[in-house]
Amino acid sequence: MEKDIFKQRRQMLADMILNNELYVPMKAKEIAMLLDIPKAKRSELMEVLDSLVADGTIGVSKKGKYMKPENVALVGTFESTSRGFGFVVIPDREDDIFVKANDTMNAFYHDKVKVVITTEKNGGKRAEGKIVAIVEHEIKEVVGTFQKNRTYGFVIPDNAKINCDIFIPQEFMNGAVEGSKVVASISDYGSQSKNPQGKVTEVLGHIDDPGVDIMSIIKAYDLPVEFPESVKKAINDIPDVVSEKDKAGRVDLRNVQMVTIDGEDAKDLDDAVSISKEGPVYHLGVHIADVSHYVTEGSALDKEALKRGTSVYLVDRVIPMIPHKLSNGICSLNQGEDRLALSCLMDIDEKGNIVGHRICETVINVDRRMSYTSVKKILVDNDTNEIMKYKELVPMFHMMEEVAELLRKKRFARGSVDFDFPESKIILDENGHPTDIKPYDRNVATKIIANETVAEDYFWQDMPFLYRTHENPDPEKMRKLATFINNFGYTLRLTDDLRPKEIQKLLSEIEGSDAENLISRLTLRSMKKAKYTTECVGHFGLAAKYYCHFTSPIRRYPDLQIHRIIKENLHGGLSPKRADHYDAILPDVAVQTSAMERRAADAERDTDKLKMAEYMEQFVGETFDGVVSGVTAWGVYVELPNTIEGMVSINNMKGFYTFDEEHYEMVGELGNRSYKLGQKVKVVVIGTDKILRTIDFAFA
Repeated sequence: MEKDIFKQRRQMLADMILNNELYVPMKAKEIAMLLDIPKAKRSELMEVLDSLVADGTIGVSKKGKYMKPENVALVGTFESTSRGFGFVVIPDREDDIFVKANDTMNAFYHDKVKVVITTEKNGGKRAEGKIVAIVEHEIKEVVGTFQKNRTYGFVIPDNAKINCDIFIPQEFMNGAVEGSKVVASISDYGSQSKNPQGKVTEVLGHIDDPGVDIMSIIKAYDLPVEFPESVKKAINDIPDVVSEKDKAGRVDLRNVQMVTIDGEDAKDLDDAVSISKEGPVYHLGVHIADVSHYVTEGSALDKEALKRGTSVYLVDRVIPMIPHKLSNGICSLNQGEDRLALSCLMDIDEKGNIVGHRICETVINVDRRMSYTSVKKILVDNDTNEIMKYKELVPMFHMMEEVAELLRKKRFARGSVDFDFPESKIILDENGHPTDIKPYDRNVATKIIANETVAEDYFWQDMPFLYRTHENPDPEKMRKLATFINNFGYTLRLTDDLRPKEIQKLLSEIEGSDAENLISRLTLRSMKKAKYTTECVGHFGLAAKYYCHFTSPIRRYPDLQIHRIIKENLHGGLSPKRADHYDAILPDVAVQTSAMERRAADAERDTDKLKMAEYMEQFVGETFDGVVSGVTAWGVYVELPNTIEGMVSINNMKGFYTFDEEHYEMVGELGNRSYKLGQKVKVVVIGTDKILRTIDFAFA
């Protein structure tokens, strides 16, 4: 056969493989023998086979066997972009697979798809692929703005990653008018030549109505606002005060001086702290609301709490994991009220070592409800008025500070990595409009030591448990980071088993330098995300061998879950049957709660970005100082001192610029101007978009 004949028969060869006429899977040599192709011509056969693989027509296994593409396809989630192309996220695969716009098979955002890799990963370049099948449509409805025409309408999705509008026939408008924020269910996902089609199922209000913007995000993330009837009925049986019967058999700590320390606006207070000193030993008590006493396994309350996974703290409201009657009432450690608790009582020597501990069921009564601000005024600002106001507690706060410093030094000595990025505090008026945005340091009182103590205790008891784990960083990302920081004169010693202390050492070296913000952010991006697991693989960021979430059962389901295990163990231990039960349910609990945590974080971030865009509307045309916080091929991100971030699009930059990926730098055509991470700049606000949650800057 001649080369051109191979080309002519390209489709024929593909059809034979796809129709199993060659008894595939087969290797190239076997195909050549079956088709009686001489050895001299087999390289030409390979060219044809390679081209068929490259365009996703056929698939090839790692062992070199050719077959239908779906038989070697990977299953993952399609993340589309506004520009048509997208990425397929594969579970347990470190890097996403890039998919060109014409290779998406018209997959919709978040579809579960089968993808065939057409070009393997090469250095810093992602693997490329082609979607060969859509397994399932995950998105069944979208939230967006209704645009009305005379006999039909469109819903423009709020999610910019959904790059097409939803066509709404007139009979399915459900009373929506121009500018309505709506929820639309999708009945037809469309094609390359036809928009998806659907119907309006809920009208949230007009785009300019107060609160509609946040409700749109709540609906988009499918966050449950109302509790089901079964839960509402269940809470009727829960008392408002702790009964004497429930206090019986518990360690009575009501005479022990203790406080809660939270933000001023917090209502769900789930942890209290007590401290005293006897000779060289501190007695530190961390007392956690015993939510599991009221939310029992398998109850309607429990099922709903697991479904929610976590409380969600949006800029204007809290969507609680358990009803307010519990979260703000009998489960909240309110000042002066008897409360049931699960306490971790620790003895700590003057070097910060835990020399003894006890975990027990207790009854407590909090002396004062404190705020981070008040404690800071006492310990840092030495505020006379605040010290007089809480004079009976001041010695306790100083003792807490001593222990916190001991524990901090001990964590630092073992290599704990602390990223000190401020959070955003967004102040709203009564109509939900932002009036001020500023950096906010929570000054969180340390609860880490209780989490570690409980995790280590139950690890060595070899019981089914739920751990908070943080895996070691990806070696390739660390190599990239090490190469980059060399440009600034810093080094990162890479080994097969990278230690947190190396990261900590780097952060200490850059502290106070012009490159601090830049390198800290890149280092954080190079780390993996923490998650819940049944295996105790340690927490890299905290340099902790044992870690769990124990201190917030009002707002986190994993804490509530391990409280049940701890209490069951305190009451005679786990029987083999109960151990098997927990072994069976905990893996699903870990997956569910990790997913709900990510959903909550995304929703919280989106509401913050929305209010930031709204806040900056009033400053269009004004100039601000900022710092370059990100550099991409499409523009430069700049963060202002108040934590607000916007972007200078490459289209709004004077002159011609190219992106230097290796150095995270935008370089001008003539080389006399560049923008890089950490650089101080001046920017002008040129526009905002609440729906897209974007702020547009231009360099001043």
